[in-house]
Amino acid sequence: MSMCLQARLPMRGLLAALLLGGGGAAHAVTAPATLAVTATVVSKNVCKFATNNLAVPFGTIDPSLTTNKTVTVTTTIKCAGSSPVATFAITVNDGLWSTGANARRMRHGTIATEFMPYGLTVSPLSGNVTKNVNQTVTITGTVLPADYQNRSSGGYSDTVVLTLTP
Repeated sequence: MSMCLQARLPMRGLLAALLLGGGGAAHAVTAPATLAVTATVVSKNVCKFATNNLAVPFGTIDPSLTTNKTVTVTTTIKCAGSSPVATFAITVNDGLWSTGANARRMRHGTIATEFMPYGLTVSPLSGNVTKNVNQTVTITGTVLPADYQNRSSGGYSDTVVLTLTP
């Protein structure tokens, strides 16, 4: 059949077919290949909290009081790496029981529908620190009298995640 087809082609077409590999020769089929190119750049700085188990213990709160219950704790961060100075940032989530941004609440230990709002500040949230030098971070928690005076007695708790970058 190939002979009949070639016979019908004008001479110019036959020559083109032969040059392009159409003269009955096998065609090599090429398929594209993909090449994954990857790289990992190590951080110039690695910052860590001195401890991963921080706590803001409000302790015992007397509902007859009319003052804020405030607790302040400190921890440190330290940065290492190739840079002499590291720029860090700390983000604070809203905890397990929040009702929205910065609306943190502790939940009662046995009454799952009972909550006590509280405020939390972390300072500094960002900055520069010299390599291998401790940077003090202050965490302050506050419960307002209106938020504890009419609560059920018992223990309340929440878990907040602090994330330090880099």
